[in-house]
Amino acid sequence: MIDKKHSIWIEAEQWAEGEWNIHDANTDVIVTPPDGSSWVASFITYNNIKTLTEKNQQTGECLHGKYFWGSDMILVDQCSRDRIEEVIDNLIIQGDFERIFSKCDVSNL
Repeated sequence: MIDKKHSIWIEAEQWAEGEWNIHDANTDVIVTPPDGSSWVASFITYNNIKTLTEKNQQTGECLHGKYFWGSDMILVDQCSRDRIEEVIDNLIIQGDFERIFSKCDVSNL
């Protein structure tokens, strides 16, 4: 498990009640390890890619849904806190955390 000294902020936890559908969502996540640095990534469910593509086909964004991109994107089956923590734990254990998350200055967010 993640060292209890790591702080994990999940944007979706700030949303109004009922706005967070863990099976069709995207949310930014900021991890702050004990050294005080901040690291950010965007967690996006597989279902949300489909939802966003369909929206973009209607709005004209991304060449009417012909492509999709996201910086620091991590695709997941669900955007629950448990799953996000599980993925972060795995990335730390595998040594991939700093390759996938981007170091950030939270004062700019």
